[in-house]
Amino acid sequence: MTVALACLGVFASYIPIGGVAVSLPSIQRGLGASTTDLQWITDAFILTTAAFILTFGLLGDLYGRKKVYLAGLAFFAVGSTVSLTANSSPQVWVGQALSGVGAAALLTSTLALISHVHPDFRTRAKAVAAWVATLGLGMSLGPLVSGTILEAASWPWVFLPGLVVAVAGLVAGALLLEDSRAAHGRAIDIPGQIAAVVAIAALVYGVIEGGAAGWGDTTVVTAFVVAAVGLVAFVAVELRSASPMLSMRLFRSRAFSGAGAVIMLALFAQVGLVFALSLFFGTVQHLSALEIGWRFLALNGFAVILGPVVGRLMGRVAPGLILAAGLVVTAAGTFWLNTLQADTGAGTVIVILAVIGAGFSFVMTPITAIAVSSVPHHLAGMAGAGSNTLRQVGGALGPAVFGVVLTSHTVNSLPGNLAAAGLNAADQRYVVDAVTSQGLGAAGHLGLDAGATGRALDAFGTSFSGALHVCTTIGGVGLLVAAAITVIFIGVRRPSGEGRKVAASTAARTAPEVVAETA
Repeated sequence: MTVALACLGVFASYIPIGGVAVSLPSIQRGLGASTTDLQWITDAFILTTAAFILTFGLLGDLYGRKKVYLAGLAFFAVGSTVSLTANSSPQVWVGQALSGVGAAALLTSTLALISHVHPDFRTRAKAVAAWVATLGLGMSLGPLVSGTILEAASWPWVFLPGLVVAVAGLVAGALLLEDSRAAHGRAIDIPGQIAAVVAIAALVYGVIEGGAAGWGDTTVVTAFVVAAVGLVAFVAVELRSASPMLSMRLFRSRAFSGAGAVIMLALFAQVGLVFALSLFFGTVQHLSALEIGWRFLALNGFAVILGPVVGRLMGRVAPGLILAAGLVVTAAGTFWLNTLQADTGAGTVIVILAVIGAGFSFVMTPITAIAVSSVPHHLAGMAGAGSNTLRQVGGALGPAVFGVVLTSHTVNSLPGNLAAAGLNAADQRYVVDAVTSQGLGAAGHLGLDAGATGRALDAFGTSFSGALHVCTTIGGVGLLVAAAITVIFIGVRRPSGEGRKVAASTAARTAPEVVAETA
C-alpha cells in the first residue's frame, strides 16, 4: 500500500507539469498574458520546488515522512484550487508556487517511504521501478489530458485532475500510510533555507525581468546583487553549520561538482526548450493543446520505455560514458530543431523530439548515480537532495532565459520581416508596438484587415522561428558543454568489478529522482 500511495503522490505532482506546458498558449489568450507572465507561470512551480526540496527532506527525517507526504498533497490541492479559480496571471503564479511546495514535499517523502518499507535492495528496486513508471505515466498523460480538457472547456480546468488525485491521496494516505523517520542527529537549518530561497528567487527574477525592463534597470541590478549576496551567505552559513542542509564537503569531489554542473546545464536546455516549443506550436503553428500534447509524448515517452535499458547498462558500462553519449545525442536532436519553420509537419517534429527524448533517457539516471556514488556513503542522501536542487535551479533558469531570448529576438527582427512582407509603414508600427507592449501573444489578435493580418502573421512566424533557432542553438551548445564537463571531471572509463556493482546499485536507488524533469 505504501508503494501505491507513493506512486499516487508523484502522479499527482507530475500530471499537471506537461499539462500546463501545452496549455500556455490557451492561458496566454485567456488572460491576455505577456511572455513574462507565462515565464512566471512555469517558474513559480519550479522555483518553489527547488527552494524547498532540501528542507522537506530534512523535515521528513525529523518529524516523519507520512506527515511530509500529507502536507505535500495538501499544498498541491490548495495550489491547484487557487489556479483552477484564477482570473489573473498573479493568481496562477500563487497557485503554481503552492503546488511547487507540494511537489518538493512529495519528491522527497515518496522515495524515503519506499526505502523504509523495502530495505532489501531487490524488492526496493521493483518498488522504485513502479514509482518510475507512474511518474513517467503522469508526465506522458499530462499533455494529453490537458489537451482533451481544452477541447471542451476553458484553460483553468487543466488544474482539476491534479486536485482530484491530490484529494484522493490525502484521504487514502491519512488512513493507510505508515510513518517513518530517520533523524540521525540532524537539525533544522533556518538560516541556510532563507539564504537559499533568496539566492534562487532573486536570480530567476533578475533574468526574467531583465528581458522585460532592461538589464540596466535598477530593480534588475538589485535582484542580481541580492542573488550574489544570498549565495555567499548560503555558503558561509553551510560552512559554519553543525547540521548543514547541503554540506560544502560534497563539492570536494570532482565528480559531484561536475555532475552538478552537468545537471544544471541539461535541465536548463530541456525545460527551456519545452517552454519555447510550447509557444512556437501554439502561437506560430496555431496547434491545439491536444495536438501539442501528442508531439510532446514523443519527448516524454522514452523516459519510461528506455529506463530499464539504462538501468541494465549501468552495471556494464561506465556511467560517464553513457552520460556523455546521451548528452551528445540530445544535443544533436536539439540542433536539428533549427530546421523547424512555421509550416514544418507533425512527422518531422515528432521524429526530432523522439531523438531528443531518447538521448535524454541516457542522461538522467547516470547523472544521479554519479552524484550520489561520488561521495561517502553517509552523505549519499544529502548528495541526492543537492543534485535535485541544482536540477531544479537549472530547470527554472531555462524558461527564464529562453523567454527573454524569444521576446527580444522576435521584437528586434520583426520590423524587417514586416517590411519584407509588404506591410505599409503604419501597419508595421502598429504590429511592432502591439507585440512590444502586449507580448508575443498579441500576434493572435492584431485587428488588421484580412490581407494585412495574413502577411503580419507570416512575418511574425518568421521572426519567432528565428528566435526559436537562437534558443535551440543555446540549448545545444549547453548540452555539448555538459558532455565536455562529463569527460573532463567525471571520466568515461569503465569502472572496476566492484565499481560496477556500486554503480548499478546506486542507479536502482536514484533513477526515479530525475525522470520527472524531462519535460
